[in-house]
This record gives sequence, C-alpha cells and structure tokens, in this order.
Amino acid sequence: MAASLLRLSRPRRALLPLSSLSLPLSTQPQPTAPAPPPSSASRGLPRFLSFLAAAAAAAAGGATVALCDPGADHRVGGKDSTELVVEGEHRRVPQEFIDELASFLGENLTVDYDERSFHGTPQNSFHKAANVPDVVVFPSTQDEVQKIVVACNKYKIPIVPYGGATSIEGHTLAPHGGVCIDMTLMKKIKSLHVEDMDVVVEPGVGWIELNEYLKPYGLFFPLDPGPGATIGGMCATRCSGSLAVRYGTMRDNVINLQAVLPNGDVIKTGSRARKSAAGYDLARLIIGSEGTLGVITEVTLRLQKLPSHSVVAMCNFKTIKDAADVAIATMLSGIQVSRVELLDEVQIRAINMANGKNLPEVPTLMFEFIGTEAYALEQTLLVQKIASEHRGSDFVFVEEPDAKAELWKIRKEALWAGFAMKPDYEAMITDVCVPLSRLAECISTSKWLLDASPLTCLVIAHAGDGNFHTIILFDPSKEDQRKEAERLNHFMVHTALSMEGTCTGEHGVGTGKMKYLEKELGIESLRTMKRIKAALDPNNIMNPGKLIPPHVCI
Repeated sequence: MAASLLRLSRPRRALLPLSSLSLPLSTQPQPTAPAPPPSSASRGLPRFLSFLAAAAAAAAGGATVALCDPGADHRVGGKDSTELVVEGEHRRVPQEFIDELASFLGENLTVDYDERSFHGTPQNSFHKAANVPDVVVFPSTQDEVQKIVVACNKYKIPIVPYGGATSIEGHTLAPHGGVCIDMTLMKKIKSLHVEDMDVVVEPGVGWIELNEYLKPYGLFFPLDPGPGATIGGMCATRCSGSLAVRYGTMRDNVINLQAVLPNGDVIKTGSRARKSAAGYDLARLIIGSEGTLGVITEVTLRLQKLPSHSVVAMCNFKTIKDAADVAIATMLSGIQVSRVELLDEVQIRAINMANGKNLPEVPTLMFEFIGTEAYALEQTLLVQKIASEHRGSDFVFVEEPDAKAELWKIRKEALWAGFAMKPDYEAMITDVCVPLSRLAECISTSKWLLDASPLTCLVIAHAGDGNFHTIILFDPSKEDQRKEAERLNHFMVHTALSMEGTCTGEHGVGTGKMKYLEKELGIESLRTMKRIKAALDPNNIMNPGKLIPPHVCI
C-alpha cells in the first residue's frame, strides 16, 4: 500500500528578489575584500615546484610525501586546538556563478546579508566561524541539487548542506564561505509502504512531522533527537536519542538513501529489502559523514509499530552513582526498556525553577516500558525491585496518557529549563559515551569535577546505552568562563576515551570534536577517511573544514 504524496508545510524566511542579485553581495558593512587571487597558472607553478622539491627530498630520505590541505590553520580542530573561531580561506564567488544558479533556481536563491548570516550562525551552539555563506539556495528537487553541486564543482565553490539547524558542533558553519544548500523545501513524503513498514522521504522532512503523518497508520519512526531536526540532518550526523537503547541509532533505521556526490553523480545505496549483501555498504558511509561526501536527497526509513501500551516510571537516588548502577543492572537483567534517562540534582533544580514544580532535588532516573499492558507492568515492577536494592526511593509509575505526558515533559524540557537558570548564558553541551559497565564510574568521576567548578553544570544521560551529556552554562562575554567550560569538556572527553569510550555518542564531530579524533581512532583511521574524502571530493568542496582534523596528511 502506498500513501499519496504529502507536502509538509513549514515557514521559511523571505528571499531576496532576483533583481538584487549583483555583487557586492550586500549593502551591509563587509570585511575588506582580499586581494584578487592569482591566476591558476601563477598559483599552481610555485605549489607544483614545492611539491617536486618535497618529493625529491622524501625520495632521498626514503620517506613519503605528506599532502595536507593548503592554507589550513593547523591549530583549529587539531590535536592541541584551543581556538574558538574557525578560520578558513575565503574568496568572493564570481558573478557568473551566481547567474548560473539563478538561471534554474529563480527566486529560491538569496545573497541577502542577514539571510547569509543567519545560515552561517549556529542556532544551538557557541561555535563560530570567521565567514558566512556567500549564497543561500533553496532547492526543491533532486535535479536542482544536482545542478547546484555541478556548478559548485565547476567553480570550486564550497558547499555546506543545511537542514533543521539543530546540530551543536558547528556542522553548518561556513568558514570558507561558499554556498549554503538549505534543504527545507524538499519535504515530501514520497511513499509509505504499510505492509513493509517503511517510508521514503525527502531530507527536509522533520521527524516530528513524519510521526504525525504515520500515527493514523499505527506506525512511527523511533528516533527522537531535538525538536526541529530533519531526516537529512539526522542521517548526516548519525543521530539517535532517548529511544536508541531499544531501537538503535540512525544507521540502524535507514534502509537505503540517495545522495548527490561532489562531481554531480547521483547514487542509490540499496534497495528496499530489509537486508542485503550486495557490495559495499555505501549507506553507512554516507550516514555520519556530516555533508563531507555528498548531499542526501532521499531516504528510505525503517518503521515500527506504535506500542499498544506504555508505562512511565520515575525513581530518586541519594547519589548519581546509585542511579547509574540501577541503569546498568536493569540492562543486564534483560528487561526490554524503551528509555532509561538520568537527571542529576542540578537538572532537577532547574526544572523546579523553570516549571514551578517541587520535585526532590536529587539524582533521578526515568523509565519507559512498552508492550502489552501485562508485560509493561511486569517489567515496571521488576525495575522497582532493582531500584530498591540500590537505595532507590519514591518509585512512582503512571499509565494514563495525560499523566505520562506530564511526567515525561520533565525530561523533554530539561535543556530549556537549564537555560532558564541563566537566561543570558550560552551552553557547552558535552556528549561522551562509554561501555555500559563504565558508565557509573565515568559519570561519578566527571560529576566530582563539575560540582567543584564555579560554573553551573547539569547532567543528563541516556543511561541505558552509556551516553551522557553535561550542559555547561557560561557567560560568553567572559573569556575565563569559556575556558573553564572548555576545561571541563576536555576532562570529560579524555575520561571517556581512557575508558574505551567516544568523544561523541550522538552529536557528531563538526568542528568542535575534531581535536579528539586522533586519540580515539588513531592516525591511520583518519588518513583512511581522508583518502576516501579525497577520492570522492578531490576539489574539497563538500563541507570543508569539518569532521577530518586539518593536521591529518596523506
């Protein structure tokens, strides 16, 4: 059975009329334009001679030539990076390039400074770049995306894909300027196959809107990242959420996808079959590539049946270690929970302040159990017993829809409650993940340092899969506070890495986590990534300056 095509409406910002498409790009004050770049011949000859000299020296010494990004700032994103603002080599785009885009995009293109600045400034993070996009485009079809990419490759213009703008590690920064491809007009649900429990969507579809569409069919898409996230961005960052403990991450819920590669080729990574052994797993290569290998234009998603019954429970603990131990014991018992969320006492205090509640300000675990009414209740009582064995108290559970929504609202509004504590502050949000058996130790070690800091720090954890976040609030006008936030983040990441964990469980790398990748993965893995990137994107136009640290050479 296939559902009819559906367009999900979403407001977007006004575009600049085509009549104003002329350089300079804006009437707003602009940085002094750099001197015109030298011709390709004059630019290429010294670089080529330098390469020959390096090759000769390497050959004499039996070494290999190290090829690095020309002009790359080796501090930003490198192993010892302490920089906040991401720099990049920026050249003004030629007028003929803009004219070529306008010839097929029409009104869906803007060079308005405010619009470009909006797209070049992350909405949910403190990361910054020295430049903003030169052009913002709004394609409505895969064919338009393909034409945009072909033009960018022809003129060697950087591309930054842009979805729901909910990412927090600088993924949508434009340090090199270039073209921001806003995918929000591509929001059709192309086909729904109820009997196969899958759906084909365009990348601009939001996960919340998708689940509203699926509800009448008794189906849902089980990933639940931040509100506003779109399917394309969720694929690009390999996101997850609170339901990952039961349903897995984005890589587990994508059957296949289509993407436009940097040379303009459109690839399809598979069929709609639930499993396949046909060739390289290209879907998993694109998922998590953060726009560095191509632009996602279509995704086929695995769906789940809406549960017939659910129970939401909450329990308090004296220490955060006790709470984490209960999460570990619950998973080891084989109980099929759909969510296990941990909130520390500071987070509960923020919720009380923001929402006028009177919850005990102690570490708290929240659970969700799904299945038949009898099964969900049985699992709830088993966890209650486990909690009591670890000094848990005030165990409560609810089954009525309104009561469940009210209880779960505590977790869903945790981030905004934190901001309510310090309305003018920014947040550095950490995202470490460790093997489940090390979760209690990692949280306890981190918590000791966080509590000793003068900054306000709130802990939230997806405790069922070893992933936890700290919301570190700091005054952006005070450099000492930003450095303190960075120190705390640095400590937590290295604590997780020492426990065979990762610097990011679900937020991705962007620009913020590049400096940790060599320690986590090793230089050979990073070189392999860079070789893949160089093979698919030799002109380095796809989201340059992201994911792969600039110090990595091949």
